[in-house]
Amino acid sequence: MLFSEIIGQEDLKKRLIASVKDGRVSHAQLFLGEEGTGNLPLALAYAQYIMCEDKQNQDACGVCSSCIKNQKLVHPDLHFVFPTANTEKAKSKPVSDIFLEEWREIVLDNNAYFSINQWQEKIQTENKALLIPAEESSEILKKLSLKTYESEYKVMIIWYPEKFNNSSANKLLKILEEPEPKTLFILVAHESEQLIPTILSRTQTFKVNKIETYDLSNSLVKLFQFSTVQATSISLLADGNFLEAKKIIETSEAEEFFYNLFTNWMRAAFKADVISLIKFSDDIQKIGREKQKQFISYCLHIFRESLINNFGSKELNKTTSTESQFLVKFAPFIHGANCLEIIELFNDAYYHIERNANPKILFLDVSFKLTKLLRVKTLVFE
Repeated sequence: MLFSEIIGQEDLKKRLIASVKDGRVSHAQLFLGEEGTGNLPLALAYAQYIMCEDKQNQDACGVCSSCIKNQKLVHPDLHFVFPTANTEKAKSKPVSDIFLEEWREIVLDNNAYFSINQWQEKIQTENKALLIPAEESSEILKKLSLKTYESEYKVMIIWYPEKFNNSSANKLLKILEEPEPKTLFILVAHESEQLIPTILSRTQTFKVNKIETYDLSNSLVKLFQFSTVQATSISLLADGNFLEAKKIIETSEAEEFFYNLFTNWMRAAFKADVISLIKFSDDIQKIGREKQKQFISYCLHIFRESLINNFGSKELNKTTSTESQFLVKFAPFIHGANCLEIIELFNDAYYHIERNANPKILFLDVSFKLTKLLRVKTLVFE
């Protein structure tokens, strides 16, 4: 990874580059920052710069043999350790090497900006606690006892060292105290209070601060083609965290999609437009179960906001301006005579989707029941 690919953090980039130029590369370094600030991307760019065969003033060259291998995460002198758990793929002793293919995929697909929850989903651990076990420390010793293949340094990037258990942490301490020559450890951590104090004392710490609003905004303009005003607004809400910015964007896009889906569905249900309802059930089965569940949750949100609106407590509404305009006409159709049945209908739908019900049949059934429930009041719905 190149330093130029990292969002912001210009001062820290300069410090890291200067440390290499001045020959002041500490054997154990800690890149400490929140998820989404760029500590893993910085570690990867730093490793690539150290190994680069034609270092430039402000970045690695990006074209030498070493850079190409680093960018693909396949350089023989670049090693990774990260938390794992028992899975179908690794039923016992789940060390990092077993999951290297998944690791490379998630890093490259996300430009190294991803969360530990995303990693857990990637390797399908079924909510088991992620740890770095004692066996991993033994693997570290094996790898670092070998001579370098191509580079001057062997680089070991340890992601989430907070997840070392006591046994593996103690073994790591011994390695840090007596490192092999030309070995560089880069620990990428997120919560200093969860690190063993002796690890903190044996590493040179680089604090990775939140991304400056200006830098994050510029990045969002380039990546998502937002206007400067939109990007700045999202950046302020994200508070210097790229992952939070992405979450805001994804949530906004999902809500717009769900809003359009919901309003069209409600109109078709009120009019008892069977052809449109059949098309709706055909369309919604294509979006996948997770999105179907999210959509049902969104429907329940609108129903509840309708009730709040009806009781004259509009200041309590948690709706967008577009939703608020829709509620003016829609809310009267969600009232005391039908609200409990509608909410129960959608709660049941959520339950059955979780248990692999046929979504086309399920949503068509819900549609037909809605045609009756929404027409309890004989008001014109436009």
